[in-house]
Amino acid sequence: MGKRVSKVITRTGDDGTTGIADGSRLAKNDRRIHCLGEVDELNSQIGLAASYSQLEQIRDMLKHVQHDLFDLGAELSQPTRALMQTEHVDQLTTQAEQLNQTLPPLQEFILPAGSTAVAQLHVARSVCRRVERSLVTLNQQQAINPHSLIYLNRLSDLLFILARYQAAQTQQPEVYWQSAYSRIKPTQ
Repeated sequence: MGKRVSKVITRTGDDGTTGIADGSRLAKNDRRIHCLGEVDELNSQIGLAASYSQLEQIRDMLKHVQHDLFDLGAELSQPTRALMQTEHVDQLTTQAEQLNQTLPPLQEFILPAGSTAVAQLHVARSVCRRVERSLVTLNQQQAINPHSLIYLNRLSDLLFILARYQAAQTQQPEVYWQSAYSRIKPTQ
């Protein structure tokens, strides 16, 4: 593979536009560019989550996801190209189902809290949901690969399961939600 970026400061974006891989230029606030930025943010959050996890299994899964997210970004940069496939979704589904089988059933909603590693996985999950919402909006304006939408939906599920798995494997108690009703004593 040759050099992809030889010059970082190009000045070509000084006018408020940015180039995408198909050679076109779009406004920096274009919905597609917005989605690219959110995928990049998600990838960064996942990298941070991987750095906090002590579990090699989680770090390996997240590294693979980061490569997938670069594929998704490449796909968004080349609107006529579909890189995300059923296999991407199937892999996440299998991983999520296998890990979830090792966890106790949920008894209550879980707060996005606990150790730094657990909390960061929840941050990545919530960012993933936002990215998914943005891609749904883009898809309403211009058709995108449906596998990309399914992938993000499955990824947020996997990140939730990974947060629970991280807590279980490191003996961190999950923090359960206590509704206002259960925290406040009724007045008579």
